[in-house]
Amino acid sequence: MTLSRVAACFLTTLGLNPPLALLALAALLPGSAWACEKSLRWDDDPPFSMRRADGSVGGIDVDLNREALARLGCQARLVKLPWGRALKELELGRLEILPGAFRKPEREAYAYFSGALPQPSRNILFMHVDALERWPVNRLLDLQDTPFRLGAQINVSYGPDYQRLMDHEAFAARVALVASRESLWQMIDRGRIDGIIADEHSGVYELRALGLDERIKPSDVVVSTEAAEVAFSKRALTPAFVSAYAATLEALVDDGSYARIVQRYLAP
Repeated sequence: MTLSRVAACFLTTLGLNPPLALLALAALLPGSAWACEKSLRWDDDPPFSMRRADGSVGGIDVDLNREALARLGCQARLVKLPWGRALKELELGRLEILPGAFRKPEREAYAYFSGALPQPSRNILFMHVDALERWPVNRLLDLQDTPFRLGAQINVSYGPDYQRLMDHEAFAARVALVASRESLWQMIDRGRIDGIIADEHSGVYELRALGLDERIKPSDVVVSTEAAEVAFSKRALTPAFVSAYAATLEALVDDGSYARIVQRYLAP
């Protein structure tokens, strides 16, 4: 058996089927166009991407995509960009990989998408412990005819149930709209509002960092489950590379690596 066949067989043990294993093998062979550096976006958005206490950059998305690239024989070149600028750089081909992107028709014009991970992060309702006892609800819409005081970030979409609540004039009048989620956590703690909607991973991480995790808790109310994906520049990368990358992400989920990365940032 040739060295390349042996290597391809090894790659199938990582979760890649034979055709994709051969694609990934191309990244490992000398002289391959894939044996290179790929630009990966990050910004201050813990726990998904952030600068850690030791000065290094990490986070769930950063670590996951670094590992995916490593399994394809590449390494990440981290580029710090605000979200709007990152989308433009992806469109122009100057940024190659953008984690945490939602698939939209206008983005599909210039980006390939990885597909969603099997266990996407959800938007859920976080509430003060007193509010949890007072309103043991199962759906966001169950709060419509209550005096519940919701907080939300300006210009953030939380899904159809939230929009239906905002169409209800009496409820919308009680919603506190502010720019910063940290301000919303503090408003809950001070009793000015009863709860907010947040990504479950971000919420757990931020509450722990603020020392509020004993007074503000995640509820069982799932507001939306739309899954973010990894976006790839069509100008910079090929469909074959994206297919191999997507298969590698699936392998990282299947072998438990993704769960271990998540726990690295969210475990008590």
